[in-house]
Amino acid sequence: MMKTVKNSYLLMILSLFFMISCSKKEDVLAESESNIVQEETKLMESPIKIEQTLPENEGLKLIETSDCLSCHQMDKKIVGPSYQNVAEKYTESDIDQLAKKIIDGGKGNWGEVAMIPHSGLSKEDAQKMVRYILSLKK
Repeated sequence: MMKTVKNSYLLMILSLFFMISCSKKEDVLAESESNIVQEETKLMESPIKIEQTLPENEGLKLIETSDCLSCHQMDKKIVGPSYQNVAEKYTESDIDQLAKKIIDGGKGNWGEVAMIPHSGLSKEDAQKMVRYILSLKK
């Protein structure tokens, strides 16, 4: 009889252990599913950033990987004019002229401090940079 009681207790303990472990797995699964649903909801509710796919951003990437930001900022003058000031002064018809200015350098349009030439830059890349700058027009 003692063996039967021990076996019964053992079976009850094992059953209890099994039930607890299964319920924890279900809790973990339920929590994981809840997290996934929350992330999907955030993605669906957040606006799609179309501007991340625009060609102008190729120009921004080129600007960020060059030395441009040491003299220019988006909204304030440092050594050269801010990009917003440039955007206000020029139009799409000036893209080639401004791309040439980036490549050749020069002075006089914004004061006496010369912009250094960027002769290693292709005309196409300089045009992408200018398009980005012009996209900042308010």
